[in-house]
Amino acid sequence: MDKEKKNSIASNILHLFYSTALSSILNAAALIVLASYLQSSHYGVFSVALAFAMIMGYFTDAGLSDITLRESSKPGVKLPELISSYVKMRLTLLVATFFIGFTIIHFFNSSNGELIRTAYYLIIPMVTGVALQSIGTTFYQLIEKMQYYGLIRMVSSFCLVTAMVVGMGLQLNPLTMCMLYGLSYLTAGIFGLVLVMKDVSIRFAYPFHKGLFKNLGSFTLGGLLFVLLPHIGPIILEKTIPIAAVGLFAVAYRIPQALQQIPFIVAGAYYPVLFRSFQHQNLREHLNHQISQTKIMSLVGMMMVLPFFYLSEYVIKILFGTEWLGAAFPLKVLSLMLLLQSVNIALADGLTTMEKQNSRTFIQLVTVIVGLGLYITLSLSYGVIGAAVTGVAIEVLALIGFWVCSPNRWVLFKRSLFPYLSYFFTGLLIIEWVGNLHAMLALPLHTTLVLLLPLLDTDLRRKLYVYTQQLLLKYKQGRVPEHSGGVENGPSKANGS
Repeated sequence: MDKEKKNSIASNILHLFYSTALSSILNAAALIVLASYLQSSHYGVFSVALAFAMIMGYFTDAGLSDITLRESSKPGVKLPELISSYVKMRLTLLVATFFIGFTIIHFFNSSNGELIRTAYYLIIPMVTGVALQSIGTTFYQLIEKMQYYGLIRMVSSFCLVTAMVVGMGLQLNPLTMCMLYGLSYLTAGIFGLVLVMKDVSIRFAYPFHKGLFKNLGSFTLGGLLFVLLPHIGPIILEKTIPIAAVGLFAVAYRIPQALQQIPFIVAGAYYPVLFRSFQHQNLREHLNHQISQTKIMSLVGMMMVLPFFYLSEYVIKILFGTEWLGAAFPLKVLSLMLLLQSVNIALADGLTTMEKQNSRTFIQLVTVIVGLGLYITLSLSYGVIGAAVTGVAIEVLALIGFWVCSPNRWVLFKRSLFPYLSYFFTGLLIIEWVGNLHAMLALPLHTTLVLLLPLLDTDLRRKLYVYTQQLLLKYKQGRVPEHSGGVENGPSKANGS
């Protein structure tokens, strides 16, 4: 493999897109297969253990991957020394995470032997695998070869689906299924580490790269809050509602959580553009890019919401079976998160690219604290429905916080947030108020309304028209450049200032 020649930005975006899409679909399929195999109570225990595993998996990184990427961009850095230092810290964090994590699990769940056993069977192989996979994906981000980043993720997903199907075929018990779930991550992690070791020398004898400690605390806190927020639900609910109800919430929550990766791909194309605009003091261009990003990501979020809002019963019945229909209404409520999360990503990225990361971290901290309180109070009063409402309320709070912290809050409000969100939710309320519309009629009706929105937006319509005319002209002239629709030209012409 030629690691000296880096991929183009457009090529890396493409690799990220198909690998993220495929791995997300396969991961969701694995969870669906597992949910259909386990009883709701067993799946509830698994969901709690999985939440602990995801949080512990983050602690084996603690923001270190981002710092490694930062350090690699500095002149004169020796790559083998940097990667070896990174591996040393990851292994140290892995051991510390296991010790602290299992101590906490035992302390808070000493009376729940089933949960503790499930945690050991799942967490040890899974968290180890996540750490090893991250070493591989960080290295290939660093040398800008995203096809190998994507390969590691896809291998992990294929192993996961295969393990679940084989486990069902052999009719293995729930604990063994959890162990297979974790071992699939470990297998892909070993695969990723072997790939890396073919391209860079990893030796513990190399001097330690001290730059990895610079600003580690701020990166750790911000990343922790981002990872923690989606997983506090199952952990808290295990204490407030029956474990079978936790399983229903987990099933409903997994779908929007998996689809969250789609707006992240869109955001990835804008992230470097926003950074570049701000660093060159072109604040007007930065604002125009952020407005366009917010509009486009709002449209993406709306299109993701609609099928799960109107067809939640059909989705649950098809994917999980009639015995899981109790998760249909929570899914309908939680589907609204897809739109709110899309908007929040755009607003939060605007803060980060304007060097307001502290504001972003503060809002994340507030939402986690408020979310803890809401999960406890609303789930105790209203059960799974209260928990679903909490998931949406957290995103609303985050949206308000990111918006208030933005220096361009009123321009964003007038040109993107208010017109787009009010248009969508007004249509939603009217269609719901009519009440007698069948879901199969309500879905295409609202979808048509959303598709009309770019045409009603004069600014977006003009940019879309100009961009389309440029492509048609180049096509007629028979000289469409390779990157005519790429990252460098596409977003800036279609959506920029």
